[in-house]
Order: sequence, then C-alpha cells, then structure tokens
Amino acid sequence: MSLLIVRFMVQRPIYLDCHATTPVDPQVLGAMLPYFTEHFGNAASASYLYGWEASAAVQQARETLAGAIGATPEDIIFTSGATEANNLAIKGVVEANLQKGRHIITVATEHSAVLDPCRYLQTLGFDVTILPVQTDGLVDLETLKQALRPDTILVSVMAANNEIGVLQPLAAIGALCHEHQILFHTDAAQAIGKIPLDVDAMRIDLMSLTAHKVYGPKGIGALYVRRRNPRVQLAPQLHGGGHERGLRSGTLYVPQIVGFAKAVELAIALMPDETKRVSQLRDRLWQQLSQLPDLYLNGHPTKRLAGNLNISVAGIDGQALLLGLQPIVALSSGSACSSTHTAPSHVLMALGRAKALAYASLRFGIGRFNTEQEIDQVAGGAIATIQAMRQVARV
Repeated sequence: MSLLIVRFMVQRPIYLDCHATTPVDPQVLGAMLPYFTEHFGNAASASYLYGWEASAAVQQARETLAGAIGATPEDIIFTSGATEANNLAIKGVVEANLQKGRHIITVATEHSAVLDPCRYLQTLGFDVTILPVQTDGLVDLETLKQALRPDTILVSVMAANNEIGVLQPLAAIGALCHEHQILFHTDAAQAIGKIPLDVDAMRIDLMSLTAHKVYGPKGIGALYVRRRNPRVQLAPQLHGGGHERGLRSGTLYVPQIVGFAKAVELAIALMPDETKRVSQLRDRLWQQLSQLPDLYLNGHPTKRLAGNLNISVAGIDGQALLLGLQPIVALSSGSACSSTHTAPSHVLMALGRAKALAYASLRFGIGRFNTEQEIDQVAGGAIATIQAMRQVARV
C-alpha cells in the first residue's frame, strides 16, 4: 500500500493554528477562479478588453479593502504579503525621511517581519528603540511617550499579536504619534477582518495587511499609505515598471487580489457573529484545560483576539508536548515563521515568562470552521496527553 493511500486512511488532526494560516473560504476560491482562465489579462494592459477587465477587478478590490479600514482606494498598495508590506513601510519611510531623523521605535513582541528590518537598519547606523511590554503584553503608553525624541520618524506597533493575540491600544498610540508629528505604522496582518479598524479614527499612517490570515490566498497583501494629513513620503523598495503609484513595481496578481478583497468582505460581514462564536469556543477550551494545575494563560485575558488562546504548561518539555499532541490537533508553540527553531518564544520571554514556560507553550488559533465538538475533542486529548506526560516525568 502506498504512503499516499496510508496518509488518507489516517484521520487528520483537528486544525487549530489559524494564526499561522487559514484555509481559503470556498466563496473566495469561487471569486478567484475566473481570473485564472477567462479574465486573465494584465491589469496594466490599457489598450484592450482583457486588460480593462483585470484593471476593473483590481480597482474594485482596492475599494473593498479601503472601505474595510476607512481609507480611500488610492491609499492601498498591493504587495506579496505582510512581510513585504512591513519592509516597504519601515525601510521606505526611513529612506524618504533621512533629513528628518534616524530614530525608530518598535516593540519587543513584534513579528520578525518588523523586528528584522529594524535590526537591519541598525547595521546602517539608524537608532532603534525596542520597547518592553507589560506582563499582559500591552505597551505602556507612558513608556512610549518617554521614548519619543525630536529625531523620531516612525513608531511601529502591531495591532494584534500573532502569538498571544493581544490587542494594542491603536487609537491612543496614534493620537500620541500625531501630537508629536511622528508617523505611526501598524502590522495588522492578524487584525484585519477580526477587529474594527479605522485609519483616520486611530491616526494610523501606514498599515500592513495580508489575505491568508483571513481565509484568503497566500502570496498577497497590501500596505495602506496615508496620502493626506499628513502625506506619507515613501521610498520604493522594488524598481521596474512603476506600478502602484511607483511604490511597488511588478505585475499585479489579479486572482490573488480579487480573492483578498472577497476574503475581507466576507470577514467584515461575519465579524459580529464570528467574534461571539469563536470567543465562546476559546473560553470553552480554556475552561476545560484550566482544570489542570500549573497551566498559565499568556497575554491579556480579555484584550485579545477572539480565537486566540496561548498557554504555558509547567513540568513538561515543550517539543515533546507538541509531538504528543500531533495526532490530535495541529497547532504550534508560537510564530509559524519560527516553528522550526528551538529557541523559546521571544514574545513570551518579553512578558517575563521563565524560559522553561516559554518553551512549553501552546498557541491555539480557533477559526471559522471549528466546532464545539472539535474543541471538546482537543481539550480531552490535550488533558490526557499532559497528565500522561507529567506522570512519566515524575517517575
């Protein structure tokens, strides 16, 4: 019997890693398919029907995404994902504002797609302040205020943390930055379609987005770039063709763009009901797991994404625990981008967790297609696995 057949005969684990990625919603796939075959034109081909169709689809998608965050369509720059959007925002602002200053502020719990560009800029002589967080994962606004300097040109704070789900006070941070005439960037990859976002009300100047965290396709994202009050000056990081207002050259991936917009449209429509439903599933899971002793909730108990539950399990090796849970549930201990690394989560270390607890963490990402029955199965399996492993550890 072939390995492929065996794999399909074995029951697949329940998927609870929706912060890593999400399945494409069938409605999203349906919206995309015609743009692979029938409407396959290049959106930059302005002299015939095929190009017009593609261009119109891109414009409609731009309008949908802009409407979701309170922006205008011209503010939306398509990228390959949030990583590229973060790099374009951070490096682009720095290069375009050299005469204003060389100081950037970010936060210790940011995704590596923000921290690594900042560290790269440090090698070029820029000054980067990495703020600590409180034990609940929130930024202290007074600490941020104290870090601001006359030469600060950018503050970058993510909207929703990819590991612990903590929601930062975007409006308060934006108001502080606006008061000091400093640009504010937020990585909203985990937030779009899950919490309300309004770039004007929150005084956000740049916002990174991606599709695959919200039941859209991988390989497509966007950067919101404010054009008024103030107009953000940005240096392109890709050259050749002058696409996207000259800020991001490259042929637009029309099917992905259409799918991105459809995914966000669906998420916005479903947000009130899904937030309630998914938060109930999360609380159900935590109520069962917390019956075990020596389990610790990571991050703020309420100011977090509805589908996020991040816990540390004392007395067990973290990698062994993940291996033990593999037949039951697909999840990770932290960022999917670093899941192959053996270092403890930098997010949990920033919260002040002991290294052993940072190693022994589980990130549950509950999503649109999960059910109560699945949650109960995972809870029962996890409890049994943890109890068995602790028993072995005591022998």
